[in-house]
Amino acid sequence: MSTRSRAALLSAVAAAAALTLSACGKGGTSGGGGNTNFVTGNNGISTAPLGKRDAAPDLSGETIDGRTLDVASFKGQVVVVNVWGSWCSPCREEASYFAKVSKTYEGKGVQFVGINTRDTSTTPAVNFEKEHGIDYPSLYDPTGRLMLRFKKGTLNPQLIPSTLVIDKHGKVAARALEALDDTALLKMLKPVLAEK
Repeated sequence: MSTRSRAALLSAVAAAAALTLSACGKGGTSGGGGNTNFVTGNNGISTAPLGKRDAAPDLSGETIDGRTLDVASFKGQVVVVNVWGSWCSPCREEASYFAKVSKTYEGKGVQFVGINTRDTSTTPAVNFEKEHGIDYPSLYDPTGRLMLRFKKGTLNPQLIPSTLVIDKHGKVAARALEALDDTALLKMLKPVLAEK
């Protein structure tokens, strides 16, 4: 292999590594421009006021355990959507908090749903959920097509992990673009749950 070929290969590997790392990290910035009608607080949580929220897109498909799920079927409940991958270390950090809060709010008008992305098979995703005690459903989205259904300039998931809170009317009320602990997750969830 020539020096030029090795340099090109190393450059390609470095670029791929940079893309992989940027897709799974803490924090991020909101996309789009202009008047987006949402506010990002200093805690990294962006919110949209009631009446100025965008409807969540179609989030339906097969789950990691082979069932069919349509998030729209939970209309009337607050839905917490967590975008994660078994390969993502911040996702591992937050998983036990999501399992804990989902159990606390079970049967109280809140439904948790995961979107597993960029896992090449469902096996690591299923093992991840078992390991972290997650018993709510996760849609299997290996190529990120569900994330692409969100319109640019809305409270869309842009990183892994990302968390969205969808209000009782099916509209996106809040978003976090970083790993959350139970305190931060409840700061997103409680105000939306309290809405009439």
